[in-house]
Amino acid sequence: MKSLTAITSIFVFVFTSLIIPQNQALLADKDLITGTLANGIKYYIKKNQKPEKRAELRLFVNAGSTLENDDQEGLAHFVEHMAFNGTKNFKKNELINYLEKLGIKFGPELNAYTSFDQTVYMLTVPTDSVDILANGFKVLEEWAHNLSFDTLEIDKERGVVIEEWRLGRSADMRMFDKQLPILFKDSRYAERLPIGKKEIIESAHYETIINFYKDWYRPDLMKDI
Repeated sequence: MKSLTAITSIFVFVFTSLIIPQNQALLADKDLITGTLANGIKYYIKKNQKPEKRAELRLFVNAGSTLENDDQEGLAHFVEHMAFNGTKNFKKNELINYLEKLGIKFGPELNAYTSFDQTVYMLTVPTDSVDILANGFKVLEEWAHNLSFDTLEIDKERGVVIEEWRLGRSADMRMFDKQLPILFKDSRYAERLPIGKKEIIESAHYETIINFYKDWYRPDLMKDI
């Protein structure tokens, strides 16, 4: 994959917000700037007045739990977690430490989520400095194709994800499990909840986790649907 930092030259002069559109109304906005990089990644730029002096960066990967193999249930979500546990240029917790030094708070300004069809990474960066803004795009590049998947970090993260799984086993969720085969009959949505299966999260081989990342984190899938 070519470097995502190639996008930086497009954005460094736009001290506003970047939003990846999620509906046709926004796509029809005459002020929306769109394009496709040479490597196939689509980009969308939308100028906003608020929040002031902030750029809202989003990396949309059109890969979620419905693309998992039978031995990967829950691993799309697991890969998302690993994005915050080390990359090629940010070892282990260095990424979070670096962003927090810039005043970026984990949660409201640094986060991600996994759904049936997408994994979305969210980062809000100040635009007071061109260097900081450029580094924001460097972070997107790290998420896109530079996750390190350190085996010790993988094993540590298993417990974190399993705890999320446990917290989600409410009565409502158990009822939803029963409804899914009816609501989504004959589709993968009925059998591929993003949280996945506890036994797979606990014991999935390192390569099985890494393979989901290698197979689906591709430039042609890094675009809005």
